[in-house]
Formats: sequence, structure tokens, C-alpha cells
Amino acid sequence: MSDDEREEKELDLTSPEVVTKYKSAAEIANKALQLVLSECKPKAKIVDICEKGDSFIREQTGNMYKNVKKKIERGVAFPTCISVNNTVCHFSPLASDETVLEEGDMLKIDLGCHIDGFIAVVAHTHVLQGGPVTGRAADVLAAANTAAEVALRLVRPGRKNKDVTEAIQKVAAAYDCKIVEGVLSHQLKQFVIDGNKVVLSVPSPETRVDDAEFEENEVYAVDIVTSTGDGKPRLLDEKQTTIYKRAVDKSYHLKMKASRFIFSEISQKFPIMPFTARALEEKRARLGLVECVNHDLLQPYPVLHEKPGDYVAHIKFTVLLMPNGSDRMTSHSLQELQPTKTIDDPEIKAWLALGTKTKKKGGGKKKKGKKGDKPEESAEAEPMDATTNGASQE
Repeated sequence: MSDDEREEKELDLTSPEVVTKYKSAAEIANKALQLVLSECKPKAKIVDICEKGDSFIREQTGNMYKNVKKKIERGVAFPTCISVNNTVCHFSPLASDETVLEEGDMLKIDLGCHIDGFIAVVAHTHVLQGGPVTGRAADVLAAANTAAEVALRLVRPGRKNKDVTEAIQKVAAAYDCKIVEGVLSHQLKQFVIDGNKVVLSVPSPETRVDDAEFEENEVYAVDIVTSTGDGKPRLLDEKQTTIYKRAVDKSYHLKMKASRFIFSEISQKFPIMPFTARALEEKRARLGLVECVNHDLLQPYPVLHEKPGDYVAHIKFTVLLMPNGSDRMTSHSLQELQPTKTIDDPEIKAWLALGTKTKKKGGGKKKKGKKGDKPEESAEAEPMDATTNGASQE
């Protein structure tokens, strides 16, 4: 198994080439998010926008590493989703779906890109309106964003995963919101979007994860979903599920011809990363996917909902735990928020005041506008500034 050992050794952030691939994937993910946002207008069809996001990622990644001897896999690492209002996640409808956006909708955009299996994911929440976001919509967005800022400062070498779980609960509670259950922040590795080291969003008897400590040169997808509801989302309709991932460790002899056809197509086109059923032939896919899911060959990403009238916000970013501190690779600045709550809790303020870069010893000159100083400045500000400024760090 020397190959495996070699892979383990070389393919982390100690290799400059790996860092470059993460950064390139992140840059494309950020641009794709920007594009998707610009397409989000009242009466625009959700499926059309999702398709544009995915096409952009395919096109941009396709232009990279064209002339290398060894073929490098690259493309969509997570299909573009636009989940509206009380829909929590994973809404990426089929071509026949007619759902459109409406003025005032709260949109959660979620997507991912990879180059050579090095994955960058991002999620962002935007309210489809002019002017500042106010009231409970602003609270839930500020809760997600402040929790993300706190998580950025606590996902660092030497800290434990459960510290982050506890901290984000506390931030959400300060805005009188809940962290949504069942959302996991995963370690990312080459071709692995759901690594074994995990941060739980909400501790519960059903979901147990091993205690883990963050280490230098690891990469994480920090995933925060907040709600003004009870934070226990439900699956309303299995037919809405369109995103699946091949379960690589499972095998089963499929009985139906349609299932075998679809499964061989999936194995060829999407052997590892999550994909959308939109990319398969729709009639055949519907039939075949059911048998594949029933026998655990595919892992579904269900479309979950809070209660109608609840506001749900989603922020996800990719962070590299570099030797000189944490690099948040994916993000997008928020609209102006005017939440009804402010953060007075000294512990949360102290977390937000932490820097994200490790101070170099002996460097007495502090006034240089170094890149690493920026997060600290925004972190020192009032929570609302931490929310707006902090979010726009690229």
C-alpha cells in the first residue's frame, strides 16, 4: 500500500501545488456564486440559474490544466442549489420544474468546485430586495454570519470540534435563533467531500461524532445553517430530491434495466462527487434512481424544510489551516443588515476579537497593511461590523 502512504504524505497543504489547486477551485467557486447571485431576479426560473452556475464551473475548470500529460479530473464538486425561504437546503430542480423566484424571497445559494479532487465549497444567503434587510430576516442572517465568523476563529490547530459546536449554539441563541440540526462541517481531502473529521451543528442523541482536534494543514468546509423556527427540518417530498452521491463502498446487483443503465452512466460521469439528476436522462433517471437509493448505492441529499414562515439562512466556507493561520478561501459580502438584536455577550465578543492569523515572532512592525491583519480589524469591530466586514474577506 505504499501508493496510499505516498498520497497521504504528499497531498495535503504542505505541497504548494495542492494549495494552488485549492485556491484555483475557490476562485472559481466565488465567481460562480457571484454569477448566480447576479441572475437571481424576481420571476427567474430556479432551474435555469442552477444550470448557469454548474455550466460556469464546468467551463472555468475545463480551461485549466488542459495541456498536462496526466488527465486531471475537475469540475462541479457540489451542484448549484437555490433553496428559498423555509426550504433549508439541496433544492436543485429538474429541467421540467417551473419554480420561479419572487421579490422578498430569502435565497440560500450553495455550490462547489474541484480541481484534481481538491474541493472548494461555498454557501451564501441573500434576500431578493433593495435596501437593508430588517427584522427577523436580518436576525437569522446575522446569526449565521456571526456564527461563521466565530467558527473561522475556532477551527484552528489545537482546538476541538466540540468547542465550535458549543460556540455556534451560543451565537445563534444571542439572536434568538436556532442552529439547524443535522448539518455537518466536514474535513475535506482530495476527492473526499465528507471527510471523517466532523463538526456537529447540534449535539443530539441520534448524531454522535468522535471528538477530534483540528490540525495544521487540514482543510474544512465550515457549514452553518440558522433558523427562526425550531431548527428540526423535515423531508416533505422525496420526489424533490435530485442530488445524489455514489456510495463507493457499496455494491448490489440491480434488477431493473433502467437502474443498471442509470447506474453505469453515474459510475462513468460522476464516480465520486455529488451530482444532480438533471444531468441524467429524466424519464429513465426517475425509475432507475429509486432502486439505486433503496440498495444504498447512492446517498441522497434530501430537500429539507422548516415550517412555512420560518426564515432560514445558510453560510458555508472553505478554510485552509495553514502554518501561518487560517485562510478562508470562499465567501461573499452580505447585504446591509439591521438585526433586532445586538451581541452583548463578552464570550462571543472575545471570540470575534481573535485573529485568524498566527503572529510571527519578532515582527514588531504592525502597521504594514498585511493581508493577515484584515480579519483581526474587522473582528474587533461591533458585532454588526464583524458581520458585514468580516463576510467580505476574500
